[in-house]
Amino acid sequence: MALNYTQDPYMNPEVPFSGSIIGGLQDGLQIIINGTVLISNETRFSVNFQPSPSENDIAFHFNPRFEEGGYVVCNTRQNRSWGPEERKMLMPFQKGMPFQICFLVQSANFQVMVNGSYFVQYAHRMPFHCVNTISIAGAVQLSCIRFQNSRVNLVQPVFSTHQFSKPACSPNKPKGRRPKPPGIWPADLIPINPVIPPTVYPSPAYSLPYFTNIPGGLFPSKSIIVSGTVLPNAQRFHVNLRSGNNIAFHLNPRFNENTVVRNTQINNSWGSEERSLPGKMPFIRDQSFLLWIMCDDQCFKVAVNAQHQLEYRHRLKNLLAINSLEVAGDIKLTHVQPNPSPCTNTSPLRKSTQVTLSPPNRNKHACCSLE
Repeated sequence: MALNYTQDPYMNPEVPFSGSIIGGLQDGLQIIINGTVLISNETRFSVNFQPSPSENDIAFHFNPRFEEGGYVVCNTRQNRSWGPEERKMLMPFQKGMPFQICFLVQSANFQVMVNGSYFVQYAHRMPFHCVNTISIAGAVQLSCIRFQNSRVNLVQPVFSTHQFSKPACSPNKPKGRRPKPPGIWPADLIPINPVIPPTVYPSPAYSLPYFTNIPGGLFPSKSIIVSGTVLPNAQRFHVNLRSGNNIAFHLNPRFNENTVVRNTQINNSWGSEERSLPGKMPFIRDQSFLLWIMCDDQCFKVAVNAQHQLEYRHRLKNLLAINSLEVAGDIKLTHVQPNPSPCTNTSPLRKSTQVTLSPPNRNKHACCSLE
């Protein structure tokens, strides 16, 4: 179901907070929360999606806990009773640090990104259409809560291997239960800045070749998402991550050769090609795809349609200088998502609080910025 409007954001709301979701949750709605975890004696905060201001029923309870190393609990409450909890034994939040949580509502589940990286999905246990309230409580300070339309599914690349532990056998009590020893969240997976996914524009807005800036360049944990449809008679297409006149990462699916070529071009000279793949060609003619490139400290990690495909070690080491993206070839481009700038504590009418991907110029060599 397409959404016909976007709700105005809540700016600098006080915690505890309870606010309406106008029209209720709908498939494709993104709820984006920016804030900072407080340094205090409190050890938890929660985000609840509810069918009413009352907490008798909670469709989705997202509950980071800083106890014994930190972990995140997800659960549903019906008729004042908690269901079996699901735990992810990782803590992507840090006390005293800013964060962003993006909840994407889908027909089967909620998908959650934290600080621009996929974190978890949570299957619906009660109809999500009845949810019309969001509430937030605990050791956080909020800067904004935003609502955006989305037509892009945030899928988990296989290179993110950490999953929920198995559900507990008995209902969870909101307080007083001692957790199991948690895992440790790798520090190098925490982005430098919180991020806001851009508004998604329909596919006719993208002309090829497509060029855009990547504000701030790349750094470990920053992701690039490109989605589209391969043309029926496609021969090849490419995605280039560029550093000035050099190409730091050239990803080049070739259908006539049934492979994906990777390379780097420095001073107009190509290096040695990499062609090996763990399985069959991940791109298929006349089918859609979602390409996810995550920048790691040693390499680029690439997933296609949620399946990890390859790693490409950095040949250009100055990641921050890799600041532009090029897409061209035999595809119909439908979405591009580098991580843009963070939400700021300003009026909702100012551009800095609404990060928007402007539709590219239809000129063949158009260049635009994702700021």
